[in-house]
Amino acid sequence: MKNFNDTEDLLRFIGEFADEYGTEVYVVGGYVRDKELDIDVKDIDFTVINNGVDFAEKLAEMLGVRKVVKFPKFGTCLIPFADFKLEFVQARSEKYEPDSRKPIVTEGDLQADLERRDFTINTLAQRLTSEGIGEIIDRFNGRDDLLIHGIVKTPLDPEQTFEDDPLRMIRAVRFVTRFWFSLDYGAFEAIKRKKDRIKIVSQERITDEFIKILMTDKPSTGLDLLNETGLLDILFPELSNLVGVDQRGAYHHKDVWRHTIKVVDNVAEVSDKLELRLAALYHDVAKPDTKRFVDNVGWTFHGHEVLGAKMIGPIIMKLKLPKDCIPYLEKLIRMHLRLISLSDEGVTDSAIRRLMVDAGNDIDDLLALCRADITSGNPKRVKKHLKNFDYVVKRMGEVTELDAFREFKSPVDGNEIMKTFDLSPSPVIGEIKKYIEEAILDGIIPNEHDAAFEYMQKNIDSFLQMGSDK
Repeated sequence: MKNFNDTEDLLRFIGEFADEYGTEVYVVGGYVRDKELDIDVKDIDFTVINNGVDFAEKLAEMLGVRKVVKFPKFGTCLIPFADFKLEFVQARSEKYEPDSRKPIVTEGDLQADLERRDFTINTLAQRLTSEGIGEIIDRFNGRDDLLIHGIVKTPLDPEQTFEDDPLRMIRAVRFVTRFWFSLDYGAFEAIKRKKDRIKIVSQERITDEFIKILMTDKPSTGLDLLNETGLLDILFPELSNLVGVDQRGAYHHKDVWRHTIKVVDNVAEVSDKLELRLAALYHDVAKPDTKRFVDNVGWTFHGHEVLGAKMIGPIIMKLKLPKDCIPYLEKLIRMHLRLISLSDEGVTDSAIRRLMVDAGNDIDDLLALCRADITSGNPKRVKKHLKNFDYVVKRMGEVTELDAFREFKSPVDGNEIMKTFDLSPSPVIGEIKKYIEEAILDGIIPNEHDAAFEYMQKNIDSFLQMGSDK
């Protein structure tokens, strides 16, 4: 495989090969945009004026790459080279049918190829061939929109742009959020008018863009824009239901939606973990279904953490996200009030042990979520709750055998119980284990095998009697 000193060296080689091949080649889109912003990227898109697939195949041979990914129908070829992904596309124009976002592709020139792109900031092209090598071609003032105005706008009529490919509506939100830009007013109004067309886009593509929004530095910008354009109501109704749900009372000063996106931002400040950000986004998802007004108290949401934990599985499945994150999300949503109740009611060793057992290895993430959940507008109240949280954390460090409680289970297993007392498999075995675990959590015995075994022997008659009474 051929070696290059840097990206520019690689691009020079591709330009020289294009001269020999007898065609024009341009770097386009995200690479040129991000280079202007001094962002290093390894995915590079190229537009080839003539046969893009044939050019890419011959270039791959010169680079020493044996396997390429070809899509002849769309004139596209992907070359995985070193740590780069080089995608070559024949210059083309596109036409869309009303019921599909898959384009009808025909050959085109550079102008047609740039016109079909989503936003002006993505229409920049850099010439690679000898005639004008390095020249930046900017037909739609994308450079000014990128570096001066900081705005996301479409190169052509926004309504037509979003009609052709409705995924671009969510991409607009994503670019606004990622770059801290504003959204062109015409594009904003066009999204509001065309929002229902998003329904033809696959859930996988929608979720991919949504996750990119959620993983930005300040996700609330994009989440709010999804709400303002009406996309949230169509794509994420469980989140849209939070908008306008008032929760004024002792601890909150804003509606559930405003509170939720603030919690997401708080988590984003301390963690890049997607699952934790999802937990923040959906931690109060059941509040609309549990909202009740109590005289002299105000609005209450009793049990919303339990119902929310039940709701998250179907939501994750609908979003086409990995199923293995569901237990984690269920746990954090179900437990997100635990630290508040602990810090309010007093902290016993038993309560700390139970918190550690229930949270397991996710205790640090739970603590991060609980801290983020403090969004009161009253600085004194925030200070009080954070101080109480700090005390809980301090007490956790004081409880003996802290690490053992992260993955806690009875030191005496079911096989040993059956063998010791000549018992057959039955529910009573589980009951005996449960009582041993409760004794450890209550501090009656230490979390050790010998102590647990002795406790079991002393209390076996009581255990068996309790089992027979059920």
